[in-house]
Amino acid sequence: MSSLAAPKTDALHRLFDLSGQVALITGGSRGLGLQIAEALGEFGAHPVLVARKTEELEAAVAHLAGQGITATAIPADLSRQEAMAPLVEKVMADLGRIDVLVNNAGTTWGAPAQDHTPEQWAKVVDLNLNAVFFLTQAVARAAMLPLKRGRIVNVASIAGLQGHHPRMMGTVAYGTTKGALVNMTRVLAAEWGPYGITVNALAPGFFPSKMTRGTLAKHEADLVAGTPLGKLGNDQDLKGAALLLATAAGGHITGQILAVDGGVSVI
Repeated sequence: MSSLAAPKTDALHRLFDLSGQVALITGGSRGLGLQIAEALGEFGAHPVLVARKTEELEAAVAHLAGQGITATAIPADLSRQEAMAPLVEKVMADLGRIDVLVNNAGTTWGAPAQDHTPEQWAKVVDLNLNAVFFLTQAVARAAMLPLKRGRIVNVASIAGLQGHHPRMMGTVAYGTTKGALVNMTRVLAAEWGPYGITVNALAPGFFPSKMTRGTLAKHEADLVAGTPLGKLGNDQDLKGAALLLATAAGGHITGQILAVDGGVSVI
């Protein structure tokens, strides 16, 4: 009587292996950034967490250490363009490489479009769009273009794929920057593909976080009711998608926008 041979899984496992690789994750001290750090760290990466607040970074490093993940924290204000070069130089000096860049840091401002001030608009654009481009440029120059390899994962939003219900608070600057990030992802993927660099974006729906707290306080029931899967994102829901796009498993995927939203963007 013949028996089926056990499947050989080692080759597939290796596609997700990040051992020895360095993953620079902005906004990595909490929320979606920390969730991504957990996923990449579990598969062998050394996460480098970047955020403004030292105490939150220290807490995140300790949290990851409790999971057996060694991480580094670098405080930096990414809304300042002059912060980019020293940040990349420090990572390269300390760790010698950057294999994965996760552009997760972001901000929003809630106000009707007609009431947005130039200062509010500029604050959102500086962090959500300008910082992403100039940090990505610096990382590519120092660590990816010379070696012709790298993985870039931008955290966009379904707000960059659609508008929002008129009953909800206006976030025109946020939605505009996330829409621009979607197309920046496609443009960089096309330009840097010949250099072996993949550039993709995640477009999360609503996940409970400090940024979404105000909206969820008023509209959580409506948002859940309008989601085909009937729930908000949780602290595990972004991990698999981020891991795919950051590893060799996603090596033939570039210029793509993966919505992780429970189906909101398809209705």
